[in-house]
Amino acid sequence: MGSFRSVKKAGMVAAVLLLLTLSLGGAVASKSNDQAATYENLRLFTEVLSIIQSQYVDEMPPKELIYSAIKGTLRGLDPHSSFLDPEMYREMQVETSGSFGGLGIEITLRDDILTVVTPIEGTPAYRAGILPGDRIVKIEGISTKDMQLADAVKKMRGKPGSKIVIAVIREGWQEPKDFTITREQIRVQSVKSGELEPGIEYIRLRQFQEQAGNDIETALEKYNKAKPIQGLVLDLRNNPGGLLTSSVEVAEKFLEPGKLVVYTEGRVRNQNMRFQASGKHTYSDFPIVVLVNQGSASASEIVAGALQDWGRAVVLGTQSFGKGSVQTIIPLSDGSGLRLTTAKYYTPKGRSIHGKGISPDIVVEAPKPVAPPSGEAAPQPPVDEQARLNDQLKKDTQLQRALDLLKAMKIMDKTTRPAGAPAQTSAR
Repeated sequence: MGSFRSVKKAGMVAAVLLLLTLSLGGAVASKSNDQAATYENLRLFTEVLSIIQSQYVDEMPPKELIYSAIKGTLRGLDPHSSFLDPEMYREMQVETSGSFGGLGIEITLRDDILTVVTPIEGTPAYRAGILPGDRIVKIEGISTKDMQLADAVKKMRGKPGSKIVIAVIREGWQEPKDFTITREQIRVQSVKSGELEPGIEYIRLRQFQEQAGNDIETALEKYNKAKPIQGLVLDLRNNPGGLLTSSVEVAEKFLEPGKLVVYTEGRVRNQNMRFQASGKHTYSDFPIVVLVNQGSASASEIVAGALQDWGRAVVLGTQSFGKGSVQTIIPLSDGSGLRLTTAKYYTPKGRSIHGKGISPDIVVEAPKPVAPPSGEAAPQPPVDEQARLNDQLKKDTQLQRALDLLKAMKIMDKTTRPAGAPAQTSAR
């Protein structure tokens, strides 16, 4: 009788999975006449599920089995597709608002290894000395081999004030080192700004959150009201990305209305989208240098690629990360969610960034940061933002080159423009 109930439960689960499969990819399934094979494979799935429920040494709750099966399916697709249980789904919704509990690092799977895209400045991971490119091999003594990305994130999240130990291997190290980090409530201030010298402004965008576009405009207006901006450094280094819509809102601040920012292509027709600049206020009368590095990913690459393709900015730094796929969050009936890669995005000139990244117009290597010994805090910069920027400018070779380039553009503009003629409208 118990076996019959198990088969019945498994059959109901299979029906739900089939409905989901057809609703997400029905057009593809119909086109390929593959429904018979789908039914056959689902029958095999229910057969295995029934055997596990009736004969496995430990009794397994049906939902736990289903969750494990879904996770296994998504693990075989790509590093960015994942299943979010109800708790993880709720946390994901909070994260895009700019406040969440954890260590303050953006991670991904690269060559099936849990890899740090970037630590967020000012967070526990940043202060502990975690660097872009670090590979996390253990979390609380548990190997990250074959660990799903969403599971790794869940393990590193936790109550503020609690401690966690992660083992990290870095290029040049012979063996992993343990970092003991105290979790905090992570509040990310997306935009920081300052003046490099009179007329040349600096904006650092840390993450593409919901308000990123508005925050950029607020910073620009602040300086533009005081005196006309003569040049801008837009710093996207170690910016792991965020919302696709926010990247479009930032890019359109500097592009004329109607200009293509990015387009996406997927297997399903509604994933083929084009995003064009439609901003009412466009800042097009000063040159821009965009800074990128290996920690610049996703939405950062959209902005850098769009401004580069339209000749609106010079991109300076090192090769960006190369995360050019779109993840769609699909809510499920029990409060869980599906993060599914549904498309790839392309720059206005049709360049695919995925796995390649953005190549700078001017390559400038930055000195490799030296992390403090494990357990010791990194030296803290000045608290005042302008003082912090002045201190950064003294030792940041990429920022120095960007400033020199903008100063050269100002000089060239003055020497080549006839008296009374308007200033150039873009950096080319």
